[in-house]
Amino acid sequence: MSAAHHPPCGLYRTTRPLESVPAGALVYFHNHGDPGPGIYLPQTWATNRARWQQRGFTVPDAEWSQTLVALAPEGLYRVVERFYCCEKRCRSYEANQLVQLGYNGDAEPLIFVPEWTAGGLGIPERGNKLDASALSKLALLVVAEGQAAQQPAGGLVH
Repeated sequence: MSAAHHPPCGLYRTTRPLESVPAGALVYFHNHGDPGPGIYLPQTWATNRARWQQRGFTVPDAEWSQTLVALAPEGLYRVVERFYCCEKRCRSYEANQLVQLGYNGDAEPLIFVPEWTAGGLGIPERGNKLDASALSKLALLVVAEGQAAQQPAGGLVH
């Protein structure tokens, strides 16, 4: 392999352990900083979005960070083509439906269906696991972030 470079900052699934972080974990990778590039674990979730621990784990080198598997961003999406939750076809997601994509700690995609309520748009606390192949049927929406929006990895600036 030629000289490896670190991937961009963002959500990833680990494929190799690092210290106490197992393979298959949801992490935020930050490709710069002091003492260097590192991964951060979720501390908690708010409105189905991960909030990251303040202290991370410095990656050993760019070759290690190249083993991370990039994940689609958390957020609101539009369904571009009808699909079903699973092979049993228990629930369908219709074209142009608003959905939210999130992840559990094992980096498995979860889908949530926002609903209109008396107080405005309601974000449910429970979602359904989503087959990764269905991600191609979602289009990320651009949504403005408020002042109180969660900053990745303890507020690190990119």
